Amino acid sequence: MWANNETGTIMPIKEIARVVRRKEEELGSRIFLHTDAAQVIGKLNVDVTDVPIDFLTMAGHKFYGPKIGALFVKNLQESREFYPMIYGGGQESGWRAGTENVPMIVGLGRACSLVTENLQQFADNMKKTRNYLEEKLQERFGENNLHFNCKSTHRLPNTCNVSITMDGCKGYKILEKAEKFCCSTGSACHSNTCEKPSKILLKFGIEWKCAMNALRLSTGRNTSCEDVDVVVDELERVVKLLSVEHIII
Repeated sequence: MWANNETGTIMPIKEIARVVRRKEEELGSRIFLHTDAAQVIGKLNVDVTDVPIDFLTMAGHKFYGPKIGALFVKNLQESREFYPMIYGGGQESGWRAGTENVPMIVGLGRACSLVTENLQQFADNMKKTRNYLEEKLQERFGENNLHFNCKSTHRLPNTCNVSITMDGCKGYKILEKAEKFCCSTGSACHSNTCEKPSKILLKFGIEWKCAMNALRLSTGRNTSCEDVDVVVDELERVVKLLSVEHIII
């Protein structure tokens, strides 16, 4: 995973690849390296010629494209280690038989082009509004009532994983009552376990109670500071409501 989907932490993929290549030389055996780049495309520069990886996967909906994925395979046509996924027709140079979904493929390609042409502008706006969000949260709730679960400089420009540490403010309860914004408490892959804290945060050393209160807030390429103000106002309303409910209980 090039970047963690819950905290935004960016992994040192180049260094990891170099270690793998050194180990490859020591063992005298081929080691294939795959990275899940779903979170980084559209937010960071991704150049497969600059990182010694063999496979890279992407997801179009993560950068405003259609909900379709793609797999990059280095030197696929020269490979002798791989075989077609589905046999039959000669689509995709014989690697996967079946009629191509042309509209989705074209949409993914266009989304990639837009990212290539506008990456810095998109990333700058995400970072600007994410930082503004964190500043406003601190102003509104106070540093003693917040815990930012990742403040690393090596994180995606759009991701804010924060816990409002006040009693009664479990993340999933905030989402149940919020009306003016959408966010998550963790990975969508584990959305059926919302009443349990994120395993990722626990592995980060975040305490159980704090992890239960976590919210994953993400800004986008078109997010404005005015949008952020609406979110912070709504969060304050919900937190006050939950605090009263907690006292009554």
